[in-house]
Amino acid sequence: MPSLGRRLFSELLGTAFLLAAVVGSGIMAQKLAGGNIALALLCNTIPTGAILVVLILIFGPLSGAHFNPAVTLAFAWRGELPWQMAAAYIAAQIVGGIAGVWAAHLMFELPLWQFSLTQRTGAGQWLAEGVATFGLLLTIFGCAARTPAAIPYAVGLYITSAYWFTASTSFANPAVTIARSLSDTFAGIAPPGIAGFVVAQLAGTAAALIVSRLLWPDPSGQDAKIQN
Repeated sequence: MPSLGRRLFSELLGTAFLLAAVVGSGIMAQKLAGGNIALALLCNTIPTGAILVVLILIFGPLSGAHFNPAVTLAFAWRGELPWQMAAAYIAAQIVGGIAGVWAAHLMFELPLWQFSLTQRTGAGQWLAEGVATFGLLLTIFGCAARTPAAIPYAVGLYITSAYWFTASTSFANPAVTIARSLSDTFAGIAPPGIAGFVVAQLAGTAAALIVSRLLWPDPSGQDAKIQN
């Protein structure tokens, strides 16, 4: 078992790379797409899905490759991660996400500190985030129950798809949401929209926990232990 320090550094570094890919590819896409928003979104989508596969393969054996407070909370609620460690994971993810955004800004010679002006709010956006997070957690739980080796590819493909079938372009991650509010670029979200997104993401996480227990009961009795 890797030390706590190695696990936390893996979560920080992995989340940093994820945000650098999300924000950096958005900046590059906006520069090269010539105003074609659909093309820019496609150029933002492909690197995001691809980097997720790579990062989960690299850091999965070290920390589990959560890179997402919703995933961390889900495993804590399932009794598979101590709550104290979960809190440390979430702190590392948020710090890593912000560092990744700043790295993207520096690479493209943009101001380091900025706030997004892109408004992402409303019932449709919140529902989209709930659905996106629900599907992401089901993807993880379903693969973990039957084919754990498929998780990196399934998660990357799911996020690639969810970019296009959700109105919000599938943030599905509170740390990503917070970090993207600090970038006034293609991938940004205005800070007032954070709370609605995070609440929706947590609601999707809770729904996924309930449904996953129905679909993939724990034969070891872990579910019963958690409920008691």
